[in-house]
Amino acid sequence: MTGFAAAKGALAPWSWSWDIRSVNAKGLDIRLRVPDWIEGLEPAVRKAIGSAVARGNVTLSLRVTRDTDEAGLALNVATLDEVLSTLGEIQARAGQVGLELAVPNAVDIATMRGVLQNAQVEDDTGPLMKALTGELPALLADFNAMRAHEGVALIQILSGQLDQIEALVAEAEALLSERSAAQAEAMRGAMARVMENTDGIDGDRIEQELALIAVKSDVREELDRLTAHVAQARSLMTGDEPRGRKLDFLMQEFNREANTLCSKAGFQPLTRIGLDLKTLIDQMREQVQNIE
Repeated sequence: MTGFAAAKGALAPWSWSWDIRSVNAKGLDIRLRVPDWIEGLEPAVRKAIGSAVARGNVTLSLRVTRDTDEAGLALNVATLDEVLSTLGEIQARAGQVGLELAVPNAVDIATMRGVLQNAQVEDDTGPLMKALTGELPALLADFNAMRAHEGVALIQILSGQLDQIEALVAEAEALLSERSAAQAEAMRGAMARVMENTDGIDGDRIEQELALIAVKSDVREELDRLTAHVAQARSLMTGDEPRGRKLDFLMQEFNREANTLCSKAGFQPLTRIGLDLKTLIDQMREQVQNIE
């Protein structure tokens, strides 16, 4: 199920921003972009997401910055030594050719590249780690709240589609007697033509064949299973546990019954209903892919 959440936080001298989003998937795929210099952060984030989300391609990004003003400036002694040595050589060389150079002052030297730099501070990331992991529950709660909101809308769509399936099944059941009459008429006509061109045909054998044809073309079992699948789908949609995979499997069963109905129909109005069912079931399968 798709979802998104973002958050910001700060703990001097750090500040950070979270971004978590997901798209649909059959399983759970977690992709993290978090600072690797915060020891233990990645496994902690991965575990938290795994506990809160059961399905989807989830991407979480965390950007942490440090306030460099806190660190101040430090003297790069190695660079200073190189600068002073170079200046001395320049002064000596100039004296050899009779040139007198102005002596640079401390400010001049300090502004030379590399002499002063931001102080490197060895930070204890423990407090930062605690602050970041402390924010995760609220971030994931916001994330799941958005996903739940979308889930409610999807359940309403699927419920409407189940209503349509029920209506089509009821329409098919209402056609069964009309279909039986049409099939019987067609069979009588076919048998009359056979009797006109066949001598000594076994009447009992004809009855057996007709009974076998009737059994093979009976679609009431498929209609009963479609009704049962509708009830099971409604039951799954009222639960709190992850139900996307179960609904996905159930859609395959819906489709199997619709295919069988079409192949056994032998009656144009019933075939139309079977095709309408297949179209509706395909639409439902697309929606089910969005449910955790």
